[in-house]
Amino acid sequence: MHALVCRQPGMLELETRPTPHRGEGEALVRPLRVGICGTDYHIYEGKHPFLEYPRVMGHELAVEVLEAPAGSGFASGEICVVNPYISCGSCIACRAGKPNCCVRIAVLGVHRDGGMASLLSLPASNLVKAAGLSVDACATVEFLAIGAHAVRRSNPRAGQRALVIGAGPIGLGVGLFSSLSGAEVTMMDLDPERLAAAEAIVGAQTIAAGDGAREAAAAQTGGDGFDIVFDATGNARSMQNGFDFVAHGGTYVLVSVVKSPISFEDPDFHRKEMSLLGSRNATSEDFQRVIAAIASGRVPIDKLITHRTTLTDAARDIALWATQKRGLIKAVIEIAA
Repeated sequence: MHALVCRQPGMLELETRPTPHRGEGEALVRPLRVGICGTDYHIYEGKHPFLEYPRVMGHELAVEVLEAPAGSGFASGEICVVNPYISCGSCIACRAGKPNCCVRIAVLGVHRDGGMASLLSLPASNLVKAAGLSVDACATVEFLAIGAHAVRRSNPRAGQRALVIGAGPIGLGVGLFSSLSGAEVTMMDLDPERLAAAEAIVGAQTIAAGDGAREAAAAQTGGDGFDIVFDATGNARSMQNGFDFVAHGGTYVLVSVVKSPISFEDPDFHRKEMSLLGSRNATSEDFQRVIAAIASGRVPIDKLITHRTTLTDAARDIALWATQKRGLIKAVIEIAA
């Protein structure tokens, strides 16, 4: 089989590998679409905090089942979504129903080789029924589930004001599911093109980040701030500045992860009695919510996928898109028809 390998930061190569061995309880699948995530660009650039090289990237997957264990409920030829978070099932997080932050988690494409390959073996329990979704739609479920999980963590109520800082793919997912939860959504970004996408895809109000953002947020909220603020920028300075936009009694959700420390002013944090939450990955509940939302036509997949490439051309295109993001929302690798 062929696999796209990131040997070290800045080096991607297509290589031939043996057909993977299907272990006990595993399914052999053929990736059909692989969404290229911000995580993949970070791996390529050497910025990911939880990774060892070399690595086959790819965790946003639409796959065709080739072989599955007897009794798994999956059949050859079935098109599935993949939950890429392989958990141990026995640690404190798993016992608490939070396999998304398993102590010994192995994320496909991060901790173990992922789906930028012509074949992949993975636990059959990490396959997710696609409920008639298109192959393209299946490849968007994982990144949208990260947004859906962050929104669920915030426990929104209808009519609350939510600010999403960062209008990339994860931020758009947060915005979409905040809106579907009944929140009034505003999105903030430095890039006018991304703000236009936020208006078109989420129906959000927008604020340009940088000078004047605090004044614009105050004007939009009558000086109260936002009930819920999400940071989806992957930028430490933005994560620190986000505290300023949270209303008294409000909630701040850090969807971003960065290598560097972040800090905040403790008196302001206590004065507001702010709730600070981390949000990592997603759970089966979030995958099902996203699948249902797509199936009901509430997610505009055609507006999310903007770029396409092949496994052969992906080394060139990932290097290009890591720096040239004009018009880019979500790129997918098409591995098979």
